[in-house]
Amino acid sequence: MKNSREVWITGIGILSCAGEGIVAHAPSNQKNFTQTDTTRFSPYCVHPLCTVDFAKQIVKTSEQKQMGLWQRTGVYAAGLALADAGLTDQPALLERTNLVVAAGNGERDCSFDSKVLGAGTCGAAAPAQLNEALLTGLRPTLYLGELSNLLAGNISIVHHATGSSRTFKGEEISGVSAIENAHRRISSGQSDLFLVGGALNAEREDLLLGYELGRTLWAHPYKSVWSRKADGGGFIPGSVGAFLVLEAREHAQARGRKPYARVCDVATDRCRRQPGEATRTLQNLFDKLGVPEGALAVMSGASGAEPATSEELEFLQGLEDRNYRVAIRAHGAWLGHSVEAHFPAGVCLAALALASGQFFEPSDEKSVEAPFEAGEVPHVLVTGVGHWRGEGLALLARV
Repeated sequence: MKNSREVWITGIGILSCAGEGIVAHAPSNQKNFTQTDTTRFSPYCVHPLCTVDFAKQIVKTSEQKQMGLWQRTGVYAAGLALADAGLTDQPALLERTNLVVAAGNGERDCSFDSKVLGAGTCGAAAPAQLNEALLTGLRPTLYLGELSNLLAGNISIVHHATGSSRTFKGEEISGVSAIENAHRRISSGQSDLFLVGGALNAEREDLLLGYELGRTLWAHPYKSVWSRKADGGGFIPGSVGAFLVLEAREHAQARGRKPYARVCDVATDRCRRQPGEATRTLQNLFDKLGVPEGALAVMSGASGAEPATSEELEFLQGLEDRNYRVAIRAHGAWLGHSVEAHFPAGVCLAALALASGQFFEPSDEKSVEAPFEAGEVPHVLVTGVGHWRGEGLALLARV
């Protein structure tokens, strides 16, 4: 678009196994990133959420109780982002803050599910017994409180951000699409101010069961993302809340806010994942971004699941033949794979690297991640390749 406006990141809210806030997730604090729990859900590993006092952002106990942990995580991260952007207690700005949220399904009542499964509902009477159990055991208020769009609703209620609201579903690509949607709406002049992001509670038996049935989990001792292929690949889930405040440059300058970084562009697609198709799709998306040649820092959303991770790596290493000196970092190896929140988390980390001028250090056993030796970081390419479907790229630049 000829008259497209610059989109700035003016607020970051993130919490994960590494801690909460921008200091905990800065490149200078990388040594404290990777925290894992290998016993609670053995043989599966998870990156557990840090200890959080949710009352600091969700003051009312009644509001906390009606949210599942994934919603509390998201609402808390959203509050961190709003505070970081100087929007807290600014009603005139909050009422114009639009929400774009990437959300999965709500959490199930695992104890009730186990009770139903253990009740011997089998044979000819099974349908009747199952229906009776569902009618008498499920709590409708809990179910309704866990609908996907209630994350955005609770952010509005708790933080009084009452602009428009959109919720995207669809695993990893929902997080990419949420940022793409906010970026396009600001660029085109439709609005000035957005709160965008997502959250995942990875410490859930129902979530682990679902992904194990899809044969996408890593069921071995911890290894970095790039080192899992030999044993079939798989991802390690991580509990993460990641939100950003995206703002038109003119709007941010008018209220005296400095940016972490500029979101130059976001591009998405969804291929059928025939062999090699993800690599070709990423190459096409990359060509649309107009990335300057030379040193290129990459914040990769690679999950470790195969063949998606190998095809993304083929694309990234192929950039070396196009006059790019690529330094790759897979943040899923540090914070875990957070599905809907994974791409927003990658954008948060990329923005912190650009603001500090310092990229994160390599941290894999296979030496896929080369040092970044070009001094201060001018651009970061953020990738979001779904473990099953969905591909996206974003280019961030230093301001």
